[in-house]
Amino acid sequence: MAYNKIANQFTSIEQLSQQYLKNKTSSETHENKNFDFADILKKKQDATNDISAELKFSKHATNRMASRNINLSTSQSKRLEAGVQKASEKGINESLVIVDSMAFIVNIKNKTVVTALNQEESKSNIFTNIDGAIIM
Repeated sequence: MAYNKIANQFTSIEQLSQQYLKNKTSSETHENKNFDFADILKKKQDATNDISAELKFSKHATNRMASRNINLSTSQSKRLEAGVQKASEKGINESLVIVDSMAFIVNIKNKTVVTALNQEESKSNIFTNIDGAIIM
């Protein structure tokens, strides 16, 4: 395991691995010792809660809102999110959430608005494939 001064290269793989890999493995073990399982779990749960807290609109719902001229104010949007939260607490999977004169079908697990109806569209008063309704 000699160093080749003429070609400026190492002459063996063992010498390379000792020089480059030894430092990385020792630093990795020191980093992993500083973390507690409870800390890692809490960070993952917080990250999941931040992602899932945001209400999303499916492409279909967005198209329906545009074609039916449905616009949500910030207060209506907050009430819709509060309705989704209440439905989640009650264990509802697919919910009808009514905000003022608008109706929304929401997949609670994914926090996604599936479709939106205005007052004229919801006059038939028939909603299928839901297991709960929230009136805000």
